[in-house]
Amino acid sequence: MLFFSSRFLILSLLSLLTFSSAQSQLSPGFYSTTCPNVHRIVRSTMAQAIANEPRMGASILRLFFHDCFVNGCDGSILLDDTSTFTGEKGAFPNKNSARGFEVIDTIKSNVEASCNATVSCADILALAAHAGVVVLGGPTWSVNLGRRDATTASQSTANSDLPGPSSTLASLISKFSAKGLSARDMTALSGAHTIGQAQCQFFRSRVYNDSNINTNFAALRQANCPSSGGDSNLAPLDLQSPNQFGSDYFQNLVGSRGLLHSDQELFNNGTQDALVRQYSINTNLFFNDFTAAMVRMGNISPLTGSNGEIRLNCRKVNS
Repeated sequence: MLFFSSRFLILSLLSLLTFSSAQSQLSPGFYSTTCPNVHRIVRSTMAQAIANEPRMGASILRLFFHDCFVNGCDGSILLDDTSTFTGEKGAFPNKNSARGFEVIDTIKSNVEASCNATVSCADILALAAHAGVVVLGGPTWSVNLGRRDATTASQSTANSDLPGPSSTLASLISKFSAKGLSARDMTALSGAHTIGQAQCQFFRSRVYNDSNINTNFAALRQANCPSSGGDSNLAPLDLQSPNQFGSDYFQNLVGSRGLLHSDQELFNNGTQDALVRQYSINTNLFFNDFTAAMVRMGNISPLTGSNGEIRLNCRKVNS
């Protein structure tokens, strides 16, 4: 038993060191000499995409989150299905809702024109998520770079590991904890719902069946989300300012106006109530916690060194 315990301890330490080593290879200045214009290229392309469609900032941010939660931030969500390959786009949390892939394609094309076969799709997605938040008035942070792209994907892991719109608070805390993120990180990252929209199919049950909902808000959302049909009808996740990154989302939760069941779970006589109240009146606190949590999420299981590849086309592995 002692031998087993010691061996288990050594293996655990080696695993931790391997993870820490991969994470330590990421740095904000990774492309400072090999592709010094990458930040500018990503920012300008994202600014144009958001000017064309303000919702795109939220869509790209969601893509990054859904990428990182499935075997790490490795660009696997960007891979298309083929006759011999099943990607993550068809997973329930992504099917007919994950979007923005064309914007990533455009950014990748622009980056390739400046520095060929240098910047990974995983890093482009991380930079694009950051740029979208900043363009919409949110905080900035130092984006760690140096990730490489996965050559595989996992639809089953996407189905099991990504939290859904009907999640309970306990489930949310558990799924984030499994990725090394705290309950505070989870609540801060949920503040990403200060921008973007959701489909009726994901909030129908909330506005018709939940009791912890403002009645006027429920009636407003029912007007565009019938009890049957209209599944793809959209509503803003943030009632007040869906195209401005701020703390209004948390004010909505305090007023029982969270659009998704999982949103309102953050303020429903549970462990996160006090923090939600703090964020609702202190935007700087929310911004500080959000940026710290984004860095931690971006550090989840990156492929570095000789692992993975630098995809030339974000939708498919190199031949």
